[in-house]
Amino acid sequence: MPLPNLNSEGELPEGVHQATIDEILARFGSGTPQRQAVTARLLRIYDLAKATGKLERLILFGSYITATPDPNDVDIVLVMRNDFEVQACNEETRGLFDHLRAAAVFGASIFWIRPAMLLLETLEEFIAHWQIKRE
Repeated sequence: MPLPNLNSEGELPEGVHQATIDEILARFGSGTPQRQAVTARLLRIYDLAKATGKLERLILFGSYITATPDPNDVDIVLVMRNDFEVQACNEETRGLFDHLRAAAVFGASIFWIRPAMLLLETLEEFIAHWQIKRE
């Protein structure tokens, strides 16, 4: 199912919208030089996370997935398989899983989780929490 149109505020409608990386790039990957730079960061992060063989889902939120012409960064939650181990990654990839380091090196706000780390909610409830706009 394709991504829905942006609303009058330039945002996706409330809800969790599934898309491939190609659909994300087609919708949000072009425009200003700043948006293109943030898109390049997103692709690097996606490629590194995918190369682990343990990426289950990549969740995007924040200004990147809006009509904002110049998003400062891309906000990401990496959902990794339960058998994922950070220590098994190379040095560059390990940087994805350290929030402060990821911000400095990749110019992105990256959070990550393994489903088994959740104690009081399901993965779907966790994901639904991230769809709420916080200002």
